[in-house]
Amino acid sequence: MIDFNMLNAARVHTSPYSYLLADGVLSQEQAAQIRRDYPSEIKKPGFLPLSKLAPRGAFKALIDDLQSVQLAKLLSDKFDVDLTDKPYIITVRRLSQRSDGGIHRDSRSKILTLLVYLNADWGDDGAGALRVLNGPDDFEDYEEEVPPVAGNVFAFLRSDDSWHGFLPFTGERYVVQMAFLTSQEELDRKEKRGTLQMLLKNLNPFQ
Repeated sequence: MIDFNMLNAARVHTSPYSYLLADGVLSQEQAAQIRRDYPSEIKKPGFLPLSKLAPRGAFKALIDDLQSVQLAKLLSDKFDVDLTDKPYIITVRRLSQRSDGGIHRDSRSKILTLLVYLNADWGDDGAGALRVLNGPDDFEDYEEEVPPVAGNVFAFLRSDDSWHGFLPFTGERYVVQMAFLTSQEELDRKEKRGTLQMLLKNLNPFQ
C-alpha cells in the first residue's frame, strides 16, 4: 500500500527540528479504498487506538505496512535513531472538532511520530493543515504547512522545539498516526488512557 520509495526519497529537514514531508506515498485511489474500509467504530472526534478497532480490507493493508520492519528500518535510517526495537502505538482519526490541533510539541514519551493523511482534497484557508512552527506562540510563524491530503506523509522527531499544530477545523479529517515510544510502560499507559477516552466519548452524546 505504501510507496516506500517515495517515502525514502523525502528530504529530512533539520530546522526548526528534524522532520520530513513526503508526497505521493499513497494514490488517490488507494486512499479512497482505505476510507471505504475505515473502522465503523469511529463516530466521534479525536484519535482512537488501533487496539480497540477492527481493521479490514484496504485499511488493514495500510496498517500492515505501518507495522512492517521495512518502515521501522527506513525511519531509523532517515532520522539516525534506532526504532526497530521500540514499542509503538497507532491511533486513528476521522473527525476533528474546533478544540483539536492546538500548538504543542508532544510528550517526552514519544521518540518519533508519523502521520499518514487520507483526505481526497482540502481547502486553501489553512484550517486543519498541520504547520511546522518555529515556536509555541504564533500559528503564523511557521516553516511549512502540510495539507492533510491523500499521499502526504509527515514524520518528525520529538524534541523540546518540535512545535506544531493546526488552525481550528470541524469535520472529516482522515489521518492515521503512528508514534514510536520510549518504553513498554508508556505504551501501556497510552493504551489505557485511549480506552478511557473512547469510553467517555461513547457515554457523551453531545461530543
